[in-house]
Amino acid sequence: HPDRLSAFEAMCRRERCPYAVVGRAVAQARLDVADPLLDEPPVELPLSLLFGNTPRLQKGYATTRRRPASLDLAEVDFAEALDRVLRYPAVGSKSFLITIGDRSITGLVARDQFVGPWQVPVADVAVTSVAFDTVAGEAMAMGERTPLALVDSAAAARMAVGEALTNLVAADVPDVSAVRLSANWMAASGDAHEDQGLFEAVRAVGMELCPALGIAIPVGKDSLSMRTVWEEDGAARAVTSPVSLIVSAFAPAADVRRTLTPELAREESTRLLCVDLGRDRLGGSVLAQVYGQLGDVAPDVDAPAEIAALYRAMAELRAENRILACHDRSDGGLVVAALEMAFAARTGLELDLGEDRDPLAAAFAEELGLLVQVRTHDVDAALAVFKREGLGDRVRLIGRPVEGKNVRVLGGDRLLYEGRLDALQSRWSETSWRMQRLRDDPACADEEYARISDADESGLAAVVEASHFEDVAAPLIATGARPRIAILREQGVNGHVEMAAAFHHAGFEAVDVHVSDLAEGLVLDDFRALVACGGFSYGDVLGAGEGWAKSILYTPQLRDAFQTFFERSDTFTLGVCNGCQMLASLASLIPGAEHWPRFVRNRSEQFEARLSLVRIESSPSLLLRGLEGAQVPIAVAHGEGRARFDSALELDHAQVAMRYVEGDGTIASRYPANPNGSPEGIAALASSDGRATIMMPHPERVYLTRQLSWHPGDWPEVSPWSRLFRNARAWVA
Repeated sequence: HPDRLSAFEAMCRRERCPYAVVGRAVAQARLDVADPLLDEPPVELPLSLLFGNTPRLQKGYATTRRRPASLDLAEVDFAEALDRVLRYPAVGSKSFLITIGDRSITGLVARDQFVGPWQVPVADVAVTSVAFDTVAGEAMAMGERTPLALVDSAAAARMAVGEALTNLVAADVPDVSAVRLSANWMAASGDAHEDQGLFEAVRAVGMELCPALGIAIPVGKDSLSMRTVWEEDGAARAVTSPVSLIVSAFAPAADVRRTLTPELAREESTRLLCVDLGRDRLGGSVLAQVYGQLGDVAPDVDAPAEIAALYRAMAELRAENRILACHDRSDGGLVVAALEMAFAARTGLELDLGEDRDPLAAAFAEELGLLVQVRTHDVDAALAVFKREGLGDRVRLIGRPVEGKNVRVLGGDRLLYEGRLDALQSRWSETSWRMQRLRDDPACADEEYARISDADESGLAAVVEASHFEDVAAPLIATGARPRIAILREQGVNGHVEMAAAFHHAGFEAVDVHVSDLAEGLVLDDFRALVACGGFSYGDVLGAGEGWAKSILYTPQLRDAFQTFFERSDTFTLGVCNGCQMLASLASLIPGAEHWPRFVRNRSEQFEARLSLVRIESSPSLLLRGLEGAQVPIAVAHGEGRARFDSALELDHAQVAMRYVEGDGTIASRYPANPNGSPEGIAALASSDGRATIMMPHPERVYLTRQLSWHPGDWPEVSPWSRLFRNARAWVA
């Protein structure tokens, strides 16, 4: 009310509450009927808004110090310790979680978790391209060291930041100052000791470490209710979580193609260097936990300037092409990091921890650090770069990859461990396998787990010829003429952008067409092609593609429009993933598609997101001409990709255009090389005249080489899948 404004202002001044009168609002009531509650005429009302800092919550605590017992590892056997650490959930494989999430969506993912031809989930950093026509990108990595907070909350927070940064250094980030952080704090507010821990951790990161590194934390969140209290058997019980900081680090990546991975290069003579930024402290480590202990001295970030120096040294070595592989040292310690590099390459390993170090501490301490593989003739040059950046006494030779599958860990002249790589990887993968057996089809989980110890398992193996990369549409693209292609969408479809990008790259004008546009009268007469994209039409439900098809079949206007388009001899049709399931359900409208199957739930009973290997077969498909015989990796992301035929006769008459295969070229029947359980490894089919092609895998997400999680190192900028889209442009000409 106007009369009360001055009193309000006086009260704000008295209470030191920031405010500002920023404007006036006029309330006007124009009513056609009388309202007894509005018997006064409209008046002009001042609008007062509060700006500035909100009142601060103040907390106090009496400073205390936890005094956990020191570690007692005198009776610990090295081999038993390694076995226990590898099985620990924080250390072991997370495949059972990763494969159920779509990691190729958008077509802009340049680095996901899986590394190498055997697709081992050990990548340190995630990298995405900023667009389809540039190699510039964005890198993201995470850090978290919550167990250390039971020893030292400030050290745990600093190590979370440090871990995120040593993960992120694998991307092409030239300087640590380019990094920005997001901080997710969790604490049991109200508990005196945890309030103290939170204060010390926030101060350590926000006021000391990040300013020293020149890094900002512009965003974050907090959860301050990490304590549960209940009553059981007449007694009060409580569980209090330690202070936890989850750090997400982001930075621009100059070139997504120059991202380093932990996969060891299988070259003749290479060495592993350890960049060790710690002091072999075992407090809060996985080793301590698997023996029911905690320890009293936690790892810490002792010299922030060394992290900045590490970034500069790695940028220089990357620019000189001296680094073959790298991996950060984190959960499990140095030996686990080295083993993960060997798992990705399926190669033997020899490590020497040094004769003057405690073997358990040298092997399992989770200090900040990096393992770097370089060629033997580059060792001196690499050491010189690190020395120039002030890290000379932080770097040492630690070992080398060796032929075969044997792993040896030495401590100078003393043999600490010797065993088989496949046995160690089986232990590392065991927890994930057991979780997968409980959630998915057990037989599928067993088949995948058995591949680790299969000596004949060749992983992904591309077989291509120069002609498979041929740009058959180049003369047509040069004319500037762009035929119109309808990128068809329905509610929930999410693969349309990368599909449009792939066809645009091939010389088409990609037009976004929604089914509702067709229902409202849009005609397909001036389109030469129709593409049904992947995603989850009508939501993430079973049979989503079939539901999409039925909305067309049972709407006369839509049915007639699609049938007319399919019957035109100057058009072609492509269906991918969800679009494949949809077009298969429209087979009655598509000439020559009478033998197409239905697509049902994957054999694994789970969504499958993988890089699979397919062989392109001889078929009528106009899109796959010239690619026959190529054996190429391709992105897979579907929950209902298993082809089901009504009879054996239908299967015999189907025009199979693509099959899932093993690395040796045999048709894949085992999981996960056959990710959905389709008979005879069927991955794609064509109509008898070749104008319609349907497939479950996603060629539009991997038409550029940099989009593939793994590919041969000598491939050009475009992958063989680009030929599919160029074939379409050549046919339309």
